[in-house]
Amino acid sequence: MTMNTEMENVSSAPMQATIAKRSKITLSFSQVALAAIMLAWFVVVIVPLIILFVYSFFTTEYFQTVFTPSLDTWTGLFASGRFEVTLRTLRVALTVTMIELVVGFPFALWLAKSTISKSSRAIFLALLTIPFFLDLSSRTIVWRAILGQNGLINTILLSTGVIDSPVEWMLYSEFAVHFGMIPALFPPMVLPIYMAISLIDDSLIEASNDLGATPAQTFWRVIFPLALPGVVAGFVFTLGPALAAWVEPGMLGGGFVNLLSSSIESAYTALRYPVVAALSTFVIALLLVLLAVLLLVLRRFGASGLTLR
Repeated sequence: MTMNTEMENVSSAPMQATIAKRSKITLSFSQVALAAIMLAWFVVVIVPLIILFVYSFFTTEYFQTVFTPSLDTWTGLFASGRFEVTLRTLRVALTVTMIELVVGFPFALWLAKSTISKSSRAIFLALLTIPFFLDLSSRTIVWRAILGQNGLINTILLSTGVIDSPVEWMLYSEFAVHFGMIPALFPPMVLPIYMAISLIDDSLIEASNDLGATPAQTFWRVIFPLALPGVVAGFVFTLGPALAAWVEPGMLGGGFVNLLSSSIESAYTALRYPVVAALSTFVIALLLVLLAVLLLVLRRFGASGLTLR
């Protein structure tokens, strides 16, 4: 009996060694692949950002870039009312992001945990992706025919006698910019939250209900904490484009709602590329600061285990 066991151990030893060797080779290949992907990501994403940041320390003279390091571009960054433009950009971007979160979270929760059929869920998901296949300018310019003084809404209100004269503030105002950005940024907010909620085990929700929790308690103590990674991802995917939006302010703001993107476009038209680099770097820095504040707030309210996995 003992001899048979020893013979089995001796015969299985080469097999174990082979398996260990193959596992080591597979692990080494995975490490090399991961290193290659990280290197490619660094070259494609990080290096251009570093170049952008370095370029912001140059200046422009007579439509020519002077490649002499200087702080003049950053010193004059908030000249000519850019500080007011920055505050307006923050206000618009944060307002749009919060509206998207308030509207998008219930929709994502309903889409992930309701009793609708799989085919209906697939249809709704497909409808959310349709805007990605359309040009943003084409989607935005339609609102001018709806919100304008001779647009659809004013025509209906005038014909029904609700108003005596066209409503002017619906177009070429901050309201119009908000209105145009909300439909465009709805999918980036909903999809990450939907993915996070769909991964929540239904047994956790059922256990909360069995223990006597109300629907509100189940939401705040079970669903929302587990969906926080999706909320943070949706916050980033919405706030970033909102800070850099230029189509909606240009088409629906009519030149009356200047955001940082308008300043970037003006600097680009004037061939002031260092100013473009400084403003773009500033927008990225704003996004990082707002994200850091969001993470600190979430940790303050008990989400210390939050990870973006």
